[in-house]
Amino acid sequence: MKITIKKSDGFKEYEVSENLLLLQALYEIKQNQDRSLVFESGCRSMVCGSCAVRVNGKEVLACSYRIQDGDKVEPLQYHEVMRDLKVDSSKPLIKNKKAQSYLHQYQEVVLTSLDEKKLAKQSDCILCDSCYSICPVLAVNENFLGPFALTRALRYAEDKREADKKAIIDSVQKDGVWDCTLCGECTLVCPKGIDPKGDILQLRNISASFGYMDPSFSSGGFGSDFGFNPNGGF
Repeated sequence: MKITIKKSDGFKEYEVSENLLLLQALYEIKQNQDRSLVFESGCRSMVCGSCAVRVNGKEVLACSYRIQDGDKVEPLQYHEVMRDLKVDSSKPLIKNKKAQSYLHQYQEVVLTSLDEKKLAKQSDCILCDSCYSICPVLAVNENFLGPFALTRALRYAEDKREADKKAIIDSVQKDGVWDCTLCGECTLVCPKGIDPKGDILQLRNISASFGYMDPSFSSGGFGSDFGFNPNGGF
């Protein structure tokens, strides 16, 4: 069985054993064929997210993906490639901070089991950056906060213990909730079953409750796009 890996100096083909997980194949290659191959791994059990890569144009965790003959393995998109499959994940974390995805002002409240369940799914994020890598908005706007920063912002915006929800909502307006195209690619690749698209829609609803709206509407884009004055009558 053969797979192709994008290294820093170009694509290289390797022969590997059959029926392996991709991470097992990477270790086999490093041990027996190419000691210079660089990749990242941690828990090996879909918990740490560090082994995320792209296979045939789709983001996967190497520790859970079973290889197929002819697979093409590449590093994540929109990350600085440090070497081979290892990327610098600091930029997405900086954007997570810009989204102010944390508890600002704690207030004492009683959380029900339903409240805890409501926050559980977003808390499952393992920061693998798969949703960040697949996002088409980042191809045209490198300042976009990205799906995982926004889904974590919702996690804290919906936390009843947060007394300053507006601070979070204010922080996700620029290069945030209104810039998303709602394509749903982030939802499809999330290994933990999180729905960033749905979370961003919820953030838009909360934003509207604070008086925010899509800038493309407030600027009169609807009328100009269709070539008529909406206030001009018929």
